[in-house]
Amino acid sequence: MDHVQGLKCMICGAEYGVDEVMYVCPKHGDEGILDVIYDYGLIGQRLTREKLAADPTGSIWRYKPLLPVKADSPVPPLQVGWTPLYQARRLAEQLGLQHLWVKDDGRNPTASFKDRASAVGVVKAMELGWDIITAASTGNAASSLSGLSASVGIKNMIFVPETAPQAKIAQLLVFGATVIAVKGTYDQAFDLCLAATKEYGWYCRNTAYNPYLSEGKKTAALEVCEQLGWDAPDRIFVSVGDGCIIGGLWKGLKDLVALGFIEKMPRLMGVQAEGSAVLHAAWQKGTEEIKPIVPHTLADSISVGIPRDRLKALRAVRDTEGEYITVSDDEILEAMRVLARGAAVFGEPAGVTGFAGLQKMVRQGRISPKERIVVLVTGNGLKDVGSAIKASGAPYLIEPSLDDLKSLMGKLTRSWN
Repeated sequence: MDHVQGLKCMICGAEYGVDEVMYVCPKHGDEGILDVIYDYGLIGQRLTREKLAADPTGSIWRYKPLLPVKADSPVPPLQVGWTPLYQARRLAEQLGLQHLWVKDDGRNPTASFKDRASAVGVVKAMELGWDIITAASTGNAASSLSGLSASVGIKNMIFVPETAPQAKIAQLLVFGATVIAVKGTYDQAFDLCLAATKEYGWYCRNTAYNPYLSEGKKTAALEVCEQLGWDAPDRIFVSVGDGCIIGGLWKGLKDLVALGFIEKMPRLMGVQAEGSAVLHAAWQKGTEEIKPIVPHTLADSISVGIPRDRLKALRAVRDTEGEYITVSDDEILEAMRVLARGAAVFGEPAGVTGFAGLQKMVRQGRISPKERIVVLVTGNGLKDVGSAIKASGAPYLIEPSLDDLKSLMGKLTRSWN
């Protein structure tokens, strides 16, 4: 792993060798989030746009020279990443835009973006010789870890809030995870998971706390730019909870600029639910200090009161001259419906929150029609079918008779006209 120079603290800037620390900067307790430092000169010799163009690998591992793993490390057999980037022409026309793409990360093996991070976490665990991995999650990070772990035969201990959606719990159980439902919030489950990591010596996959997870998430930014022929978009809209995804996108874009693969940085647009908008509040105040809250939103995957990767998340938006936007739960439900009917992409509430933010900015007249926009959908709608039905309405129920059908069709015909 000679292309990795070390780890750097996001708070004080202290640097460490990869063998010196496991998770965080010891000067700041659990808050000392680290960033991976690369030797871009060496990577540039091994990874070029021409080599990528000739590489048939259809997963995140096409970028292995730019990931914090050994060149000869075995990787999970599941296809993670290289998800489709659709040009949504009809949806763009509805919004009055000329250039709109939707990247559907619900197409990953466990139906969420989090597979990218879990894949890297599982490889790191195998490199380090760990046989039990733990994580706290509202559902997607946990189900992705369980699925990736099952593919290589590693045990995992999962902490979730008791309110986690049943579809996500079902994934955990069927993959064979030991699931511990916590009578409390996600933030409480996160803290308990950290305590368990220290008590039992498990390998921790927790967002931000493990510095390598963000490196897996950055692969979405690498893919977007490659899929657009290395002509980076003007803006990327993405939902934000803990902040690790948007922080990862920022890291990926910085990597591409450092390697000379792209010439400009897209503006990163972080979208939060109104009831879970801690980072939006800090961004508005121009600070990196946050005020913890008890979150309330139907978008469970971004229902976070203490964003663990807040430094990267805030700097990602400020560094790229982006913005934080808030949307209501009703706007999120509307986004589920509009995205599905306009682009045939079925996202869960948190998965479509980025698109809800784009819709809001379009309504406000704050997006130029000529801008090249990418929306990242982070999770499949089957993760939360209750919200999907709430967004779209229940089916029509009739008796098994032609008369009843004719009556219904009369009503429908009048409504269509």
